[in-house]
Amino acid sequence: MTKNLNPEDLPLITPKALQTQTYTDAAQAVSALQALYDQATQFLRGHFDDVMSGAAPAGRYRAFYPQVSITTSTHTKVDTRLSFGHVSEPGTFTINITRPDLFEGYLTEQIALLLENHNVPVEVGISDIPIPVHFAMKEGAHIEGSIEDRLDRPLRDLFDVPDLDCTDDKIVNGTAGVNADGSRPLGPFTAQRVDYSLARLSHYTATSPAHFQNHVMFTNYQFYMDEFRDFAHKQINDPDSGYISVVEPGNLITTADGTTGAAVGRLPQMPAYHLTRKDGSGLTMVNIGVGPSNAKTITDHVAVLRPHVWLMLGHCAGLRNSQNLGDYVLAHAYMREDKVLDDDLPTWVPIPALAEVQVALETAVAEVTNFSGYELKKIMRTGTVATIDNRNWELRDQSGPVHRLSLSRAIALDMESATIAANGFRFRVPYGTLLCVSDKPLHGELKLPGMATEFYKTQVLQHLQIGIKAMESLRSMPLERLHSRKLRSFEETAFL
Repeated sequence: MTKNLNPEDLPLITPKALQTQTYTDAAQAVSALQALYDQATQFLRGHFDDVMSGAAPAGRYRAFYPQVSITTSTHTKVDTRLSFGHVSEPGTFTINITRPDLFEGYLTEQIALLLENHNVPVEVGISDIPIPVHFAMKEGAHIEGSIEDRLDRPLRDLFDVPDLDCTDDKIVNGTAGVNADGSRPLGPFTAQRVDYSLARLSHYTATSPAHFQNHVMFTNYQFYMDEFRDFAHKQINDPDSGYISVVEPGNLITTADGTTGAAVGRLPQMPAYHLTRKDGSGLTMVNIGVGPSNAKTITDHVAVLRPHVWLMLGHCAGLRNSQNLGDYVLAHAYMREDKVLDDDLPTWVPIPALAEVQVALETAVAEVTNFSGYELKKIMRTGTVATIDNRNWELRDQSGPVHRLSLSRAIALDMESATIAANGFRFRVPYGTLLCVSDKPLHGELKLPGMATEFYKTQVLQHLQIGIKAMESLRSMPLERLHSRKLRSFEETAFL
């Protein structure tokens, strides 16, 4: 029986090999990627179903991710203002691809820029990276560990499973180097890394990655989610808003014509709500909960969707006596004591404020509050936000922390903002932070139940309106201006 054979002794069974093809049309290249991906995943799903139905395995089943490559032989003169859409020097650049259906618009746009800027065709073919059977399944399918009892041998003997050597952030962290074949990365994430995050997003948010929009807001309170949900439902009933649906946890979809799906019985760890537009330029809001670990976790995964901007809208401790509860804090620098990103992005790396996002946020504050110019300083301060990993820092000896906060000129403290900004910097996703002062622990102003309730009633909606207005302003900005060179390192991938 095959169960007595070593996996290496089983014959390797793969789909019929297809030749690499060249394309000078981006849409055709993406269609070819889709065809190759469909062939591979259908092959794996079909054989998996057969084995689960009791058929004797004929061998070890393997299929590969498709890949797209470009080879240039000369240095190409491109518009020096562009931060993406071109390779930096001659050579071969390649990346393996997953879910061309989900990333169709993104891939078409990025490949079209390569064709335009280099005037050479791209190649589409099969990579040498196997597709784990877990990632070949249709979205929503589950492979339970108990199936190994039915197989009478480990699943990995018959199918490829996720490989951590292919699931990392070496490309975005700048440590990937040159591939074994001499090529260099064309995109920021490998296919297995993307597939891993797509699965995690479904798990954490209880919504499909397909519903995520290009403008993402994070918060640390469910109050904001409730207000966002109410706002979203009003928008889809306005034919002039441009929004077409609201998606809630459980993939409950509401349009102007009605509702489909069913809401979840219990909210997931990080519930997400999506106010969608046809081109994906709508708004997504995620309640990430409290703490830098959550902030890193969700941004690690949202990053593979290549959003155009993400913002942190949450509460903070005001550190200055001149601040009042309900005042806003626009972060223009970050003091990082969150610790969760130290191995990937050392604390000596500066996290700059992005002018485009800063202007959008400040303008939105002025428009919503009706304060402007010097008067705006009455309700908003711009300065350093400190992010820490100890929620009860006030209970320790305060002399050390307070001294560091004073030296940094910090005006507010929270547990998420610097993490979200730093991961935006690391993943080349434009970022920003607008917080609302909800307590002042250094000055004896702590939230009490009654105070907190009134504060939430009066400030949450206004704060959310500011974030939405800022996002809608950023949506109208050309991508090449928003995704500027400020976030790009010496050697960058051509894909955004």
